[in-house]
Amino acid sequence: MPEGDTVWNTAKVLRDGLEDAELTGSDFRVPHLATVDLAGYRVAESLSRGKHLLLRLVSPEHRELTLHSHLRMEGAWRVYAPGERWTGRPAHLIRVVLRTAKSVAVGYHLHDLRLVPTAREPELVGHLGPDLLGPDWDPEEAVRRLAADPARPVAEALLDQRNLAGIGNLYKCELLFLRGVWPWTPVGEVPDLPGMVTLGQRLLAANRGRWTQSTTGSLHRGETSYVYGRRAQPCRRCNGPIAKTDGDAERITYWCPRCQPQPT
Repeated sequence: MPEGDTVWNTAKVLRDGLEDAELTGSDFRVPHLATVDLAGYRVAESLSRGKHLLLRLVSPEHRELTLHSHLRMEGAWRVYAPGERWTGRPAHLIRVVLRTAKSVAVGYHLHDLRLVPTAREPELVGHLGPDLLGPDWDPEEAVRRLAADPARPVAEALLDQRNLAGIGNLYKCELLFLRGVWPWTPVGEVPDLPGMVTLGQRLLAANRGRWTQSTTGSLHRGETSYVYGRRAQPCRRCNGPIAKTDGDAERITYWCPRCQPQPT
């Protein structure tokens, strides 16, 4: 599951490659948008909202549209120079191509691809909680939303984008380890929920602008996480083995049973 900082970085790639440029052509390879032609539209803004990407467009007649996409597990955007080979993914995974005089943006395996009037953006992202990397970040509101369901396991609640937008599996696992919280602790029993929310925002903000995500402070391979991706490896604090749940890849949890003991 992509994290909010990855989506923020992707929005920046699109912003650097497309913003303020006029589209010379578009090619949608999804049935419901196959006949759409965005030639002549100007790319006004590229931004992320939690894990959602919003590309805002303005026509010469001042019609405002938003191209919405979601990366989920496999999606990606790449920006190329005209004539450059598209190497991001296999061609059959391309869902949209946007061309300008100086760049070509290619969207691979995108999900929830929609084109709506910009005024209708809230229909797509209005349900989201405060964005950890957005100008609307509000830790008190994030805590309020989390605390509204005190019986819910905290690991599950942190992934619910209606509570706070941007945390995925990696930051969920790392945040709970750093706070010493057993992942299945009910939200209502989590000590210092505001402190957990604040640390979560700090972790994402620290990794914004780079593709290598680290919660340990090291960018060296094999040293970037405390528990995530480290099943059966020694805990960096207590040297005990890291545990991992089985099941859905989007909900797998890594934790240290010694550092994050089940409450008694």
